[in-house]
Amino acid sequence: MEILNEAEARQAARERSYEYNLPEYLQHDLDAYKDGIKNGSKLMDCLWGELYGSINIAEISDQTITPEHADYLRQKYLWGGAQT
Repeated sequence: MEILNEAEARQAARERSYEYNLPEYLQHDLDAYKDGIKNGSKLMDCLWGELYGSINIAEISDQTITPEHADYLRQKYLWGGAQT
């Protein structure tokens, strides 16, 4: 059981790191999206699209994040309906 907890702890630490040291444009769009959720923005569809595009650019065009990293961000914020 201790091994599972250690593995879970490593996975959680990795996932937390996925939201830091991002390319500037991606960090900007992620922060704007989080602020939009927090403040009940009426522009969430636009913020969603901007974040989606930035994740794709960082993963595919710039290759500054891994596919695993991109999937984490998409799942948490775009598909998962983050409530930050």
